[in-house]
Amino acid sequence: MSGTLSTPAGRMTTPAGRMTALARAELTLLGRSRSTVVTALFVPLVLPFTLRSAVEQMDLKGTGLTVGLILLPGAIGFSLLFAVYSTLVGVFVARREQLVLKRLRTGELRDSEILAGAAIPPALTGLAQSLLLAAGCTALLHVPAPRAPQLAVLGMLLGLALSVVLAAVTAGFTRTAESAQVTSIPLVLVTMMGSGLAVPLQMLPDRLAAACALLPLTPAMTLVRDGWAGGAGAGEVLRAVAVALAWLVLGVFAVRRWFGWEPRR
Repeated sequence: MSGTLSTPAGRMTTPAGRMTALARAELTLLGRSRSTVVTALFVPLVLPFTLRSAVEQMDLKGTGLTVGLILLPGAIGFSLLFAVYSTLVGVFVARREQLVLKRLRTGELRDSEILAGAAIPPALTGLAQSLLLAAGCTALLHVPAPRAPQLAVLGMLLGLALSVVLAAVTAGFTRTAESAQVTSIPLVLVTMMGSGLAVPLQMLPDRLAAACALLPLTPAMTLVRDGWAGGAGAGEVLRAVAVALAWLVLGVFAVRRWFGWEPRR
């Protein structure tokens, strides 16, 4: 990978230029991994529609939701989990074990630029997938246009940022690239079950819903769903943003404290 990053000095003088060069190299490497491509590109596109029959059997009376308004935010959540979070856990660990991160730190790149540059391809993949899924759900499930598009955009941006930070945190506790597939499972399962990807919080018992609202990706999913469904009050929005920002602060602290830049032997 170090050879892939060999660019003229003039193109590496700014943070944007350095991260762009790293992102290009990372994109090339991601394209060579078939398992990563399948996980990142196809799993998020298939999973939401496998849940359609189960969602259609739910009693949605009084929730203000439809099948489409459940599946669309859930589809975006699956993209964040698999295209961004799970992919990046493997990327960070593999590059660390290959001594790539250690070599990059000896050059112009700062630590934050290294992590951000590696995260750009998965993050853009997740964003593109989310737009594609939104268009598909709108066409196939008759989902109306977002009533509060600013909330959907805010939720998506927070979800991307949280997915990247959480991936870096998980990578810090992962020993090998092979075990990355295992260490990412807890957050994936907890998010799928408790963050409203398949079952909206409105349909859960009050105490359970209150606990699930504090999970890392729940605020992002809540804002995305409120962006399409509307009806969210200022207090609810501020609470969701506050929880998301709290997780981001904790995540950044954990990355600085525990992220490893050298192989864990």
